[in-house]
Amino acid sequence: MRRALWLPALGVAVIAAGAIAYTLYPGKRSDAALDAISNEVCIVAPATPPDPASNLPLLAPRAVPAEARCPVCGMYPARYPRWAAQIIFQDGATHFFDSPVDLFGFMNGVGRHSSPYTSKEAAAQFVTDFDSGEWVAADTAFYVRGSSVLGPMRDADLSAFGSRESAEAFARSRGGKVLAHAEVTPELIRALSRNLHRH
Repeated sequence: MRRALWLPALGVAVIAAGAIAYTLYPGKRSDAALDAISNEVCIVAPATPPDPASNLPLLAPRAVPAEARCPVCGMYPARYPRWAAQIIFQDGATHFFDSPVDLFGFMNGVGRHSSPYTSKEAAAQFVTDFDSGEWVAADTAFYVRGSSVLGPMRDADLSAFGSRESAEAFARSRGGKVLAHAEVTPELIRALSRNLHRH
């Protein structure tokens, strides 16, 4: 009789342990099961409204608020000042990002991120110069892909620089390839980002 009671409990424990092991140590598990889940829309933090007290021009880059969250990954960009990026919309509202990869990923699929804005309403985009910490217009910046420096997600990212010379000097010391803005394609961003949904 005792044996009949503990055998079902043992079976439940074995199944639970297997489920935990499968979750924590997926091994060569296919991502097909994850891809089957609909990830068409992400609910994100709202854009930060402009602060009239700042006296900044409407489309000027602004300091990242401590409470701002990246609309792509949910991290706090203020904690990663060498990587931070921002998009300012026509009404002055701003989305802050923890890295250039997430900024570009957002722009490649704004509608997927449940934003009230469209990509056409993005009036200005800025990335942080990795060396100086200054804001640089994203479309005039140069990026280094594949360096030994890890981004905020502790994986490959795009270090941004205000000049090609700075980017090339960084690439010589830390490895990687220098890219102009036009070379940062949606395909490249999908390959670099674990946060963007697969289609």
